[in-house]
Amino acid sequence: MTRYRGRAALATPALLAVLALVVTFVRAPEANAAAALTVAQAISGQTGGTGTVTGYVVGEPTATTTVRTSGFTGDTALALADSSGQTSTGSMLYVQITSSYRASFGLLSNPGLLRTRITVTGTLTAYFSHPGLKSPTAMTPGGSSPTTAPTTATPTSSSSTDAYYAAALGKSGAGLRSALHTIISTGVTKLSYDAVWNALKVTDQDPSNSSNVILLYSGISRSKSLNGGDAGDWNREHVYAKSHGDFGTTAGPGTDLHHLRPEDVTVNALRDNKDFDSGGSAVSGAAGNYTDSDSWEPRNAVKGDVARMIFYMAVRYEGGDGFADLEVNDAVSNGTKPYIGKLSKLLAWNAQDPPDAFEKNRNQVIYASYQHNRNPFIDHPEWVSSIYG
Repeated sequence: MTRYRGRAALATPALLAVLALVVTFVRAPEANAAAALTVAQAISGQTGGTGTVTGYVVGEPTATTTVRTSGFTGDTALALADSSGQTSTGSMLYVQITSSYRASFGLLSNPGLLRTRITVTGTLTAYFSHPGLKSPTAMTPGGSSPTTAPTTATPTSSSSTDAYYAAALGKSGAGLRSALHTIISTGVTKLSYDAVWNALKVTDQDPSNSSNVILLYSGISRSKSLNGGDAGDWNREHVYAKSHGDFGTTAGPGTDLHHLRPEDVTVNALRDNKDFDSGGSAVSGAAGNYTDSDSWEPRNAVKGDVARMIFYMAVRYEGGDGFADLEVNDAVSNGTKPYIGKLSKLLAWNAQDPPDAFEKNRNQVIYASYQHNRNPFIDHPEWVSSIYG
């Protein structure tokens, strides 16, 4: 008995170790419990539990078997599928969009989301009497695990951007410019000027505060809700001044997100339609910016951003679609001519301030979720000197 009890006592630690291993193996799958489901898996798993689903936005559900793919009527629902070209409603998951996500994911406000990939977390239960996901707790562009901040797009690899720019690779000068114009003008979704408000809340979201946007010139983080025309609000700054080409706010150059940025109403008015150059007096409320009667110098952190936006506009808008042929010259006081300057400064700023993470992410969000085109000078800043140097 004594020996038996001794052996039992000695065996207890080993037994506990075995039990621990068993528990570990049993619990291991929980590490993958939050892995995103396919749409097909979500359709077959309508249990009323919480699930995370990744799929392509394919339309706006309006009834059990009806999904709009154009002429969207609201921001309250979208349909997901495992293929961007899916047309069968039986292979779609209907997703409810609650008020906190409508500005960024509603199709009436964001028609450019169509055919893009998003990830949603919510309750897997019927919606419109159809397999669905309701009461979302997180929505984000791309296929990574979702967060409550829907502005970080899935990075584009160098190989995929090489594919996008395939027709331009190996070219230089006028040939490169012509190839890039064709690439960035093909398959583009044009936003309305009203839709720009909500888009900027996503493209320019403060990485440190998902409730705010970063203002271009001042660098201030300001509440997304303070968009408007009053003092203390932010509004839509046309970096390529809209009077330099007389395109106004018409869909196309007047609403192109690649040069529209949030800025304080007062600072925006001070910039007005001035060309870009160095020097002048310090701008009140926008430290690091300077201005005089005919030019504006932005803060150092966005000098390159401004340059690349200007070069994009000049290559994107070459006189087609009824708009002026925009161009960059080495002058200031260009007024209403379809020119903006100063070329020599913009070239220097592009070299001085290379693209940072914020600018690269913004380019990807515009491509993936809104316009479906890219600013080539963010992906390849060296192309600026090839074309303009």
